[in-house]
Amino acid sequence: MSLRESLKTIVQGVDGSLAALVMAYDGIPIDEVTVEQSEFDMQLLSVEYATVLKEIKRAVDVIKMGDLEEVSIATSRTCVVVKILNEDLFIVLIMNRGGNVGKGRYMLKLKSFEILQELS
Repeated sequence: MSLRESLKTIVQGVDGSLAALVMAYDGIPIDEVTVEQSEFDMQLLSVEYATVLKEIKRAVDVIKMGDLEEVSIATSRTCVVVKILNEDLFIVLIMNRGGNVGKGRYMLKLKSFEILQELS
C-alpha cells in the first residue's frame, strides 16, 4: 500500500476527518490527503502545528519524562491528533469537532508502522 493510500484509509475510516498528513519537523508535508469540503488552509495549519510540536518536544526532552509519542490539540472547531513516527517525522489527523477522536488515535497507531515502512 502506498503512503497516499494509507492516509486515505485513515481519513475514510474516521468519522469527521478533514485531513491526514505526514510531516517533517520543518513543517514541510511529505504527503497529505484532504477531504474536499475542508475550509482550512492545511499548509498554514501544518506549518504552525509543526512549530508548536517542536516546542512540546523540546519541553519533553528538558523534563526527561520519556519520548514524545502523541499530542492532541482541541479547539472549538477542530481536533488535531499528532502521532510521532520517528525523530524526523510525524503524522497528523485533523478532524472536525464532532470527529471520532478515539478511532482517530487508534487508526494513527495502527497505520504508523506501515507508514514508516512505506517511507523507508
